[in-house]
Amino acid sequence: MSLWEFVDGETAEGGLIGARWPAVGQVLGRLHRRLAEHPAAAPTLRAAVGVRDVGRAWQSFDRIIEGYGNRATLSRFEQWAWEAAKERRGLLDRAGAVLAGLPGLTVQVVHGDLASPNLMLCGDEVAAVIDFQPPAPRFTAWEIARIGCDPRTVMLGDEWISGLAELLVAYREEHPAARVDDLVSTVAAGRAYTLASTYPLAEPFDDPSAVTPSLELYARARHDAALLMLERLTEVQDSLCDRLER
Repeated sequence: MSLWEFVDGETAEGGLIGARWPAVGQVLGRLHRRLAEHPAAAPTLRAAVGVRDVGRAWQSFDRIIEGYGNRATLSRFEQWAWEAAKERRGLLDRAGAVLAGLPGLTVQVVHGDLASPNLMLCGDEVAAVIDFQPPAPRFTAWEIARIGCDPRTVMLGDEWISGLAELLVAYREEHPAARVDDLVSTVAAGRAYTLASTYPLAEPFDDPSAVTPSLELYARARHDAALLMLERLTEVQDSLCDRLER
């Protein structure tokens, strides 16, 4: 079933700035608080390694690295994607170690695809959350990272570090039962997931028609943001701990 209603606003693809951070955190906290009551699955704790199967990621990266290597010619994007895939493959052990070092994290019914195209804003307020996926349990830390650590936002500058803290504080005010471990782990869970993902590096093989200039720009931003956040992970986690434990 698809239900439509006109909402005046624009997607969050321009990034989160200023007052948008707590506004998004408030809506997301309310959303997760209500979805925790969904009859499809009650919230539970699972090992953080379940955020992404790093073992299977090796095979996925090997497939596209070999595929690019076997092509007689590569487009400019394909050449870049080949090099990026090799770089990310070399970081899989590190991504796995990041997940293994996290505490057990909450899994519950969530939106399922809370990327910036599915969050509509009107000025600094949230106008709508759209394109929900079928109700299935996933890690809340992963979902928060989808929007709180969106590549377009991260690449705007360092404001994302303090902005994410503002988002999480507002989230917790709306969802007091949220665990600090889940909130502090958002960056680690999100980055490990992204590092071990071949999307959209694999699109020239899996869905060539989807390779557009906008997707190419997103691919580069996603790759650069993942590497940046991996390098600053300890700094950001310490900052979040300080803010959330006040």
